[in-house]
Amino acid sequence: MRAVVIREFGDIADVPLGSLPDPVPGPDDVLVRIQAVAVNFVDLLVMEGKYQFLPDRPFAPGKLPAGVVEAAGSAVTAFRPGDRVLTMAEHGGYAELVAVPQGQCLHLPESLSVTDAASMALAFDTAWFALRDRARIQPGESVLVLGATGAVGNAAMQLAKAWGAKVLAGVSSPDRMDDVLRAGADAAIDLSRDNLRDDLRKQVHAVNDGAGVDIVIDPLGGDIFDAAVRVLAWRGRLVVVGFAAGRIPEIRANYLLLKNIEVSGLQVSDYRKHDPDRMAACFAELFSLYESGKLTPAASETFPFDRYRDALTLMRERTARKRLILQPNR
Repeated sequence: MRAVVIREFGDIADVPLGSLPDPVPGPDDVLVRIQAVAVNFVDLLVMEGKYQFLPDRPFAPGKLPAGVVEAAGSAVTAFRPGDRVLTMAEHGGYAELVAVPQGQCLHLPESLSVTDAASMALAFDTAWFALRDRARIQPGESVLVLGATGAVGNAAMQLAKAWGAKVLAGVSSPDRMDDVLRAGADAAIDLSRDNLRDDLRKQVHAVNDGAGVDIVIDPLGGDIFDAAVRVLAWRGRLVVVGFAAGRIPEIRANYLLLKNIEVSGLQVSDYRKHDPDRMAACFAELFSLYESGKLTPAASETFPFDRYRDALTLMRERTARKRLILQPNR
């Protein structure tokens, strides 16, 4: 099968489109012909050998591809050829085929395309666990979503609104403020201001009745994290999702004590490995919210398989305005 093949870790320019043996499904496995897989920032880390979970080489990167069941093992009871599915594969998505255990495969709602399923994957489940599991969101609470124009940020905004929260959307440039307001945010916060350590709190208080926020979702880190900790209300919760801004920040433990606040982390891959039933429940709710019209997959731009470097370059340079989707079998 055709695949983006990682034999040595390095720059995307050094990762070729080649071939790997077709996966052979075991008795409990489902073989899926991949029709869509999202390009994620984590894929760059995997290619560079900087991610915390790296499979044996050679392998194809790409998480949570969606497609159509091609074959099912003898012990598989929940799927049959022709079923449209989203897989929980941790790698292997940048290829024509992938084999996964049936417990790591989800039926798609009839109204959800494979492209939209791939667009939602890794973004909406990350946001779901950040808000529902780590932050314990409640209706009426206020949520500051940092990096709100990114895939996880957009998903977090939509979920927080669907669950009855007030959403403040943090954006890296003033020209993106209208985007998040159109997407449903109650207020937009400019993260590009000078002296953000003090200015972020002023902006938040100005649109949140003079108070801090109950929850911060942070996929950015760096100086923005330092400022965001200061805008938490009493008993506020900040969830660390990533460090797209570059620097991994630190916090003094006495500050947590003085404000009665929490800072927790989310590694969503661990839920797929350690609690697959909760992951299935996550997607069941996501699909239900989608079918009821409360969630909208991010607009996407599709790429044929041989343009994988173009899509990855857009991701690395952070110039994409849409979700980037590879189509290995277009």
